[in-house]
Amino acid sequence: MLNTTATVFNIQRFSVDDGPGIRTTVFFKGCPLSCIWCHNPESHKRIPELMYNAQRCIGCGACSAACTHGGHVFADGIHKVVRDGCISCGACTGICPTKALEMAGREARVEDILREVLADKVFYEQSGGGMTVSGGEPLYQPAAAEALCHAAKDAGLHVAMETCGFASETVLRRVAAWVDLFLFDYKAPADVHQKLTGVPLAPILASIALLDSMQKDIILRCPIIPGCNDTDAHFDDIVRLANAYPSIREVHLEPYHPLGISKCEQLGCEALYENRSFLDAKDLSGRIAEMNARCTKRVRIS
Repeated sequence: MLNTTATVFNIQRFSVDDGPGIRTTVFFKGCPLSCIWCHNPESHKRIPELMYNAQRCIGCGACSAACTHGGHVFADGIHKVVRDGCISCGACTGICPTKALEMAGREARVEDILREVLADKVFYEQSGGGMTVSGGEPLYQPAAAEALCHAAKDAGLHVAMETCGFASETVLRRVAAWVDLFLFDYKAPADVHQKLTGVPLAPILASIALLDSMQKDIILRCPIIPGCNDTDAHFDDIVRLANAYPSIREVHLEPYHPLGISKCEQLGCEALYENRSFLDAKDLSGRIAEMNARCTKRVRIS
């Protein structure tokens, strides 16, 4: 179990937004959804990827000398990453003096990930925190997610999982056995869900029902995206869903931020949603009050 390998793109210590207390959040790479507003586009593919921040580049050419596959070209003082030539080996990242080139994603054994997580166990014990697995989508790597959650529970940690819920019943049951709290992403009503995320809503609703039947604590996390899901229908669905399942403890609305756009640029891919304006939390205050008047669970900004 501890030798199981996961592909992760970040291990964030001292996280306070991904469950109760102080936590370490392990971000798995790979996701079955393709939400047009995704703020972690480096999580889409399961394989490691090269990210290039042009603003940091000083044009020294060290990366071109290190690359044996023609992945870096300099012409008229401009550095171009040739994505078709790049094999994401990471040779260029180690010699880049300004960290303009970095790898998103690495292979790691569950044993090594857990060692990093347990380094802060004293803080979890004092704050009521623990470990959170996130992504991407951790259920997209089911064996690794199960192994890490199982090992963390054996080590006495509280385990939370942020998930979109797009997984088979078999996978969800196996992993849920080792998870105390689900931070469950609910993104859009059924009529636009596939258009906005690339997958139908029905399997996600089935996962919520399954977790409720297993009496697993759930917090609904709902990204609010201007022009996409900031509709009466969506807010009504959130309230109906929260009222329908006793295991849903709270509802968190998450205002849109545009940080994923610059990450798309660094990955050399096109951002599918190019709104560069933050959604101010105060713009949702009226919605929060109205939803709390109808919802049996607390609704708040996350």
